[in-house]
Amino acid sequence: MKRDFLSIEDFSREEILNIFKQAKYFKENKYHSIFNNKILAMIFEKASTRTRVSFEVAATHLGGSAIFLSSNDSQLGRGEDIVDTARVLSSYVDMVVIRTFEQEKIEAFAKYSSVPVINGLTDLRHPCQILTDIFTIIETIGDIEGKTVSFVGDGNNMMNSWITALLKLDFKLYCAFPKGYEPDSQIVAKAKKDGIGELILTNSPEEAVMEADVVNTDVWASMGQEMEQKKREKAFHSFQINESLLSKAKKNPFVLHCLPAHKGEEISAAIFDKNSNYIFREAENRLHVQKAIMEKLITP
Repeated sequence: MKRDFLSIEDFSREEILNIFKQAKYFKENKYHSIFNNKILAMIFEKASTRTRVSFEVAATHLGGSAIFLSSNDSQLGRGEDIVDTARVLSSYVDMVVIRTFEQEKIEAFAKYSSVPVINGLTDLRHPCQILTDIFTIIETIGDIEGKTVSFVGDGNNMMNSWITALLKLDFKLYCAFPKGYEPDSQIVAKAKKDGIGELILTNSPEEAVMEADVVNTDVWASMGQEMEQKKREKAFHSFQINESLLSKAKKNPFVLHCLPAHKGEEISAAIFDKNSNYIFREAENRLHVQKAIMEKLITP
């Protein structure tokens, strides 16, 4: 039976831990034939650097190949029904990665696709990035369980997916955001009801970083929100990750950023440079974690 990875909820706790083990193995052993002669289709309605390149390289390293389709390269850009595209494309290829706006669109595609579908990013969720962040944390401090993670910034797909991770892993998560920029209410409610980790929501970035082992952030205006840039700069002004904010932390947390970074906005240039080894390791780890996800879906 084919499986999809549209949300962190789609894998069990045990499967996630095994993905981290496999990611470590793939980081140490680059080339394999797991995806031998198989083809990955990548449908991207949003621009990308790391997601596109890491998935394309992953398919190649695993012995397969990848085909990239932007909105301009397919009939989706001209209004073709997503269901029709799913039925046709999945008869040609062995796996599909989609990077789009609406979560509903990727869920509809997955429903009618005969091959596994991976969420490369939607406005609601970014599961590959969060599994990568967690893997990077484990690499850096040995474990995430029992630790405290702080996410300071917008209640966007990154924050939503961090909250979803509490359903599978036992850690404390502080989410700090300005009023009016909250994470998805249904995702929050489920994490509070069913999560094995602890969630604290706050409008105080100082409270969020106080106990943190790691601090995470993202841009203030995501793709599609460019018209809100000035408004968001004003709302998020006190939510920048900088030396002043981190001085409130009792520990000495390191900082992660999913990139691209707008230095001088959500993170100061000085803090970015100080944490660049962690941030660029995080970026590299997309490759290794996504190999492990692909392996899990192709050989369940």
